[in-house]
Amino acid sequence: MRLLLLITALLPVPAWAKADREPIIDMHLHARAADYAGANPPPMCTPFEVMPRSDSSKGVYEGMTFDRPPCSNPIHPATTNEQVMRDTIAAMERLNIIGVVSGEPEMVGMWAEAAPMRIIKAVDYRLPGTRGSDHVGVRSIDQLRALYAQGKLRVIGEIMAQYEGVSPDDPRLEPIWALAAELDVPVAIHLGPGEPGQPYAKGGYRAVLGDPLLLEPVLIRHAGLRVSVMHAGYPMAERMRALLFSYPQVYVDIGSIVYTEPRPAFYDFLRELVEAGYGDRIMFGSDQMIWPGVIDASVRAIEDAPFLDDQQKRNIFYNNAARFLRLTTEEVARHHKP
Repeated sequence: MRLLLLITALLPVPAWAKADREPIIDMHLHARAADYAGANPPPMCTPFEVMPRSDSSKGVYEGMTFDRPPCSNPIHPATTNEQVMRDTIAAMERLNIIGVVSGEPEMVGMWAEAAPMRIIKAVDYRLPGTRGSDHVGVRSIDQLRALYAQGKLRVIGEIMAQYEGVSPDDPRLEPIWALAAELDVPVAIHLGPGEPGQPYAKGGYRAVLGDPLLLEPVLIRHAGLRVSVMHAGYPMAERMRALLFSYPQVYVDIGSIVYTEPRPAFYDFLRELVEAGYGDRIMFGSDQMIWPGVIDASVRAIEDAPFLDDQQKRNIFYNNAARFLRLTTEEVARHHKP
């Protein structure tokens, strides 16, 4: 055992895991309870090696069954709330990550107390009375205004309207867009893939509601609104490009698709946005929920991208988010402090 420990200590540390690495902003982290995905959540593949497929006679999605290894190195979920927080913060410390962490304000507050220099507070938002809301993320405009006044809200989002079968331009969402514009608070909204089979689950998820161009009427009404499109509207790259071209205040994050999608497909999607000229509006995101190991996998996916130069990687990892969030000079300097 001592020999093994000695050998391990002498092994070179991968560049992406060095303690003195430059800072990363993860725009898409969640403070979640360990049972968020059910009582016995499956391990996670990074990326999926078998895309989920259905056999109605078996009633399962074969690529998502875990009675046998679905991938070479499955990442297992944390089993307690404390472990979710502890292991996520440990990854943030190891990779020098500052994270925009969304969730219920009480839990986000606990995370911020545990790692005050690494947490940027955000808040989930669901429309009351919609399918799948279950009171999680449901709060009034007055409550959001109070959270902002108390310093407990710097980003509104994740807005989960797509899971509720609600378009971004639905009149029921107008108060949240108006509040964000009034307070000049950036907003992050889910537009992209959900879980396989999600339309058959509780809630109103529809793939068509991930169309980035559904945001256009909102952006017309609120010209100064800063919006982060979570999951970058994947896989609708062409429509995402159309929105980015016409609305320069719109940015995207690459949460979940960075580690779930087969690497060639993800790289093709990312390359299309970069080569179209939007490399300065793409932000790193992991979408870590209860599988802290996906953070390392997400970082590696960008570090290993052969078509990105060092400056483009730095922009995705930090510079673009710093600009989008309007970090102060002091905050940027603190993040880069050795």
